[in-house]
Amino acid sequence: MASVALKDLTKTFKNVVAVDNMNLEIEDKEFLVLVGPSGCGKTTALRMVAGLEEATAGEIYIGGRLVNDVSPKDRDIAMVFQNYALYPHMSAYDNMAFGLKLKRFPKEEIKRRVCEAAQLLGISDLLDRKPKQLSGGQRQRVALGRAIVREPKVFLMDEPLSNLDAKLRVQTRAELIKLHRRLGITTIYVTHDQVEAMTMGDRIAVMCDGIVQQVDTPMGLYTRPANIFVAGFIGTPAMNFVDVTIAKQDGRYVVDAGSFKVVIPESKDGKKFEPYAGKPVVFGVRPEDMFDKALSTLVKPGQENTIKAIVDVIEPMGPIVTMYLTIAKHSLVATIDAETKAKEGQELEVVLDMEKTHLFDKETEEAIY
Repeated sequence: MASVALKDLTKTFKNVVAVDNMNLEIEDKEFLVLVGPSGCGKTTALRMVAGLEEATAGEIYIGGRLVNDVSPKDRDIAMVFQNYALYPHMSAYDNMAFGLKLKRFPKEEIKRRVCEAAQLLGISDLLDRKPKQLSGGQRQRVALGRAIVREPKVFLMDEPLSNLDAKLRVQTRAELIKLHRRLGITTIYVTHDQVEAMTMGDRIAVMCDGIVQQVDTPMGLYTRPANIFVAGFIGTPAMNFVDVTIAKQDGRYVVDAGSFKVVIPESKDGKKFEPYAGKPVVFGVRPEDMFDKALSTLVKPGQENTIKAIVDVIEPMGPIVTMYLTIAKHSLVATIDAETKAKEGQELEVVLDMEKTHLFDKETEEAIY
């Protein structure tokens, strides 16, 4: 196994900067996820680690060895692609064994590795079949098996589950997590799906426009987003953002949105937002941190944390309902307990968990708290 280090890694295509000065340390046996919207540079970064793209600038280390000038086949990595990339005329066994045959491994060693990987992935009875005889999930397992048999130092996975249906994606996601825990191979996993990132990664690197915005644990990103982009990208439904002003009243700081006011808890460090008093900032609250006042047991309702809103649309989602609310010119989304008596077109008193709210600098978009 091996650690991976990316130092000042940059990739440009003519006048387009795909990856901009990327610095990242992936520890030995760690499962790190690169996540971000399409075009943010995550796949380009992965391809540079694999050696499929040449870095414009910066250094790539695998196991402490500088590999910028090392060919892909000598980097001791294995890559799993989005499109499986299986040879259609070969059986599952031959697809998995092909790389080992090229390296002239003994037949018995090839058989041992392929059979062990097949048993691990639950495809031992599928080894004689060709790709066209396999389902999408089975093909993905064969592609994973082809990577596993190489026993590499690092796994590189480029959106390997995106071609699977929703149910199979959830199932395969769990299998990948168990597989990583069993094998303990350093893994860099690329996805645009933040649910995949949150459920799979030991740590997550969020990218936007070629720049790493924040690297943290899943809960670290969720509870302490570094900026507006990370706050809005992580979490479903997305965080609500409202342009507000910070005012000081009776010795306490108040978030004034014009159509509503709420009080910042004293537990927040007032020194952080003292410079913003009287200035416009961005207030953020997650839908799951908003409650129907009549059902609010986790957060005690009070004048300092309750707002009145009109319910526009209600979407039943089983144990919860997603509500689209309007407060004057502001639109908010809340996920409310399905026991609510609220009706569309009626007014609802909503309680905010102010301990879990966020404030962002309007100009830099960096988190204030």
